[in-house]
Amino acid sequence: MSLNHIRPWRNIYRRKSRQIMVGNVPVGGDAPISVQTMTNTLTTDVKGTIAQVQAAADAGADIVRVSVPDEGSSKALKEIVAESPVPIVADIHFHYKRGIEAAEAGAACLRINPGNIGDEKRVREVIKAARDNNCSMRIGVNAGSLEKHLLEKYGEPCPDAMVESGMDHIKILQDNDFHEFKISCKASDVFMAAAAYQQLSEQTDAPIHLGITEAGGLTSGTIKSAIGLGNLLWMGIGDTIRVSLSADPVEEVKVGYEILKSLGLRHRGVNIISCPSCARQGFDVIKTVEILEKRLEHIKTPMSLSIIGCVVNGPGEALMTDVGFTGGGAGNGMVYLAGKQSHRMDNDKMIDHIVEQVEKRAADIEAGEAERPAAE
Repeated sequence: MSLNHIRPWRNIYRRKSRQIMVGNVPVGGDAPISVQTMTNTLTTDVKGTIAQVQAAADAGADIVRVSVPDEGSSKALKEIVAESPVPIVADIHFHYKRGIEAAEAGAACLRINPGNIGDEKRVREVIKAARDNNCSMRIGVNAGSLEKHLLEKYGEPCPDAMVESGMDHIKILQDNDFHEFKISCKASDVFMAAAAYQQLSEQTDAPIHLGITEAGGLTSGTIKSAIGLGNLLWMGIGDTIRVSLSADPVEEVKVGYEILKSLGLRHRGVNIISCPSCARQGFDVIKTVEILEKRLEHIKTPMSLSIIGCVVNGPGEALMTDVGFTGGGAGNGMVYLAGKQSHRMDNDKMIDHIVEQVEKRAADIEAGEAERPAAE
């Protein structure tokens, strides 16, 4: 049972955007916020790229982007698209022929800046290829690659310059009667990106793709993305997200879901609530959580698990989770199911037991047979 209807402070009211399709994934409107990532293999390494796409899809990626910098990559893309379990976005820069080739190869979407690929005739050719092949587009504005005339006008990359660039590109597509597009305005500076996205959200009804570009490594990039994307999502801005990390693309997907899960915008897999541990802990909380995160990666059903080291906060947290374990004394702790005390379990057996309980509960939830925590 959800109590959000009597907890208005938990509700996020999403900006109203029109909906487009990226392959079979709806983006915008009332569709769930989709999670994207990008491969970092050479696209011409078809086997390696497909393996990376599959790993990202297994982690929950709804859409995967693949770079298409040359003709060899265009040829490889057709095979990658054929083997991919999720829609593929072709990343196109400068050369309009790559956009045409990617659309013909079956890309679900082209990531492109219309103003960067040549004169109006070339733009029309790419638009025609996209339209003929049922391919949408993403206008991708980046603070690091703004047009020369905008840098001269504003003196430096800034939100106003980014939004003007985006709106100029939108006009190119709309003037050619092409409306199946989304748009992003990325920067590595959290303040700049957030300000640009806020302005952009007021000037177009196009679906918005969120990202803090070049965010950094796993830890620093996660923090920057959580702050930047989290604040925008909290304001209701964003229809699809990509967390940019100097890390395995699977980690980008995991972080993306954790951001959405923390705001109640997407639910997938086990949400582990755990304490940081202290001298009161009745078992090794940190090691236990680390093991459980790995052991429970296969669970896709949305559910919650509390792992708390002692009885100070443990019983209260367990009231709100599907499965819980609270440390006690004498080498054992209390297991909670559906927010209620169930039975005690020895610490040295608790990991296997918790995995078993989570798997059983996930199956019951999927079958519609599980009692949910009353305080959920």
